[in-house]
Amino acid sequence: MIEPLLRELAPQVLGFLARRHGQFDLCEDAVQEALIAAAQQWPNDGVPGNPRGWLITVATRRLTDQFRSESARRKREDSVAAMSGPEELVSPGADHEQPAEDDTLTLLFLCCHPAVTPASQVALTLRAVGGLSTAEIARAFMVPEATMAPRISRAKKSIKAAGSRFVLPPEEERADRLRVVLQVLYLIFNEGYTASSGEELQRVELTAEAIRLARMLRESLPDEGEVAGLLALMLLTDARRAARTTDAGELIPIDEQDRSLWNQESITEGADLVLKTLAEGEVGSYQVQAAIAAVHAEAPTAEETDWPQILGLYLLLEKLAPNPMVTLNRAIALAQVEGPQAGLELLATLDDDKHLADNHRLDAVRAHLLERAGDVSAAREHFLAAARRTTSLPEQRYLTAKAAGTANVRPARSPDPKAPPQES
Repeated sequence: MIEPLLRELAPQVLGFLARRHGQFDLCEDAVQEALIAAAQQWPNDGVPGNPRGWLITVATRRLTDQFRSESARRKREDSVAAMSGPEELVSPGADHEQPAEDDTLTLLFLCCHPAVTPASQVALTLRAVGGLSTAEIARAFMVPEATMAPRISRAKKSIKAAGSRFVLPPEEERADRLRVVLQVLYLIFNEGYTASSGEELQRVELTAEAIRLARMLRESLPDEGEVAGLLALMLLTDARRAARTTDAGELIPIDEQDRSLWNQESITEGADLVLKTLAEGEVGSYQVQAAIAAVHAEAPTAEETDWPQILGLYLLLEKLAPNPMVTLNRAIALAQVEGPQAGLELLATLDDDKHLADNHRLDAVRAHLLERAGDVSAAREHFLAAARRTTSLPEQRYLTAKAAGTANVRPARSPDPKAPPQES
């Protein structure tokens, strides 16, 4: 298929142009035009022998046209011609200077510049490094293209205004910037794995792109444990994708999934990464999350899940990266080990947390634990509250069905403390 090839080549071509000419914003626009031209021409004409050279040539011509247009307005013909004249253009079949090994890394750091808002970091990363069009990104996040285009444009203007050049950030800034890069890839993956809104539970194109970019980052930074941890987390989590929905797209919780559908190749690769990274150097939050995912993935059945180990890992994660979602998940694990009442008591500490005020997951988890504790009336109320708050239609239907089910269930006399939670 042409699309995967174009996504692979996009950062290489953009890196070549940005290193040679600077002006990241203009170079990125030129590369997008070249990608569109390729998507239109290659299906009919065939993929050229040197596809990267083809894209570089077309993008350079587009960039030259932009420079000429700019120079006409600003009367800078001489300097523009000296920087990129038509005689410098090369034939599509010619060999080109090889991109620097860190081009993708440089692009990721640039797209995740602190001057850019988190939402725009995600969009710009998908476009500049992922090679997705503005229309594709808009569809993925279910906003009009007319909304997404200005967001990307503003991001590029912010980078330009900050005076950023196409170079890696200085060593003293690199660790902080890498954390932002990892967070952006994590956000892209999460939006694909459980879409925040819409008819589909999953958006496979986003999870696949996040995994691809994480692999590229791993190749650039093989000694960074958290990069390996994030890749492992994505692989182990995405391994469940085929079992998470029915043929009709309805959500299937983890304890009801057909584990024979889980991707064993992804599980093996992810688990191997976890073992390797946990044995080396300082442990970070992505590595711990990957370890939790590995425990789930390696359990032959839901009943055989090692919940005490998962609870211990969540306690460690809460120390490394304390936030209410970690506590929420710890409450689930605690309920497996000590019973639903212990989980409910921990959930009560989150009731006033402003970060969860509009999040449906607190109500959803409380509903499951109340159901297990035998309080079906309260469980129904919280299932319905969670259904009202989520904008994901598959989750909404699942939670509404759970609420309807509790209406016909008699209170349990002795809830099983080992019953697995309804995760997806």
